[in-house]
Amino acid sequence: MFDVGFSELLVIGVVALIVIGPERLPKVARTAGLLLGRMQRYVAAVKSDISQEIQLDELRKSGQIFKDSLQETGQHIAGEINQVQHSIESAANPAQLELPNTEQTLTATPENPQRELALEPMPDPASHSDTDPHKTNHTA
Repeated sequence: MFDVGFSELLVIGVVALIVIGPERLPKVARTAGLLLGRMQRYVAAVKSDISQEIQLDELRKSGQIFKDSLQETGQHIAGEINQVQHSIESAANPAQLELPNTEQTLTATPENPQRELALEPMPDPASHSDTDPHKTNHTA
């Protein structure tokens, strides 16, 4: 971290031995080691807190982007639903829609003599039973 080599540590040790003395040097070295360890743990904790704050900020930003995207998609879907409802309402308007008369009889023309048919409403398929008179039974 500070780029301290072996020769610098040797000089610091000799100066400490002369200033502190040989009796108190081990106790001072132990205390200095403990303080250095505490400082390293504190720096690691601060780095971890900063990293967590950065990640939390990124999550908030991505959450806001996601929320905006959902709102935009919801507005788009609501607009599409309104457009479909409007088109259904305009198609279902009886003034604009003319239904043919289903009980009208078509008459034959010289080009098509078989055209004399009576148009009847289609029967509801759900109301059919298994005893349909139009069904033919081919079992022998």
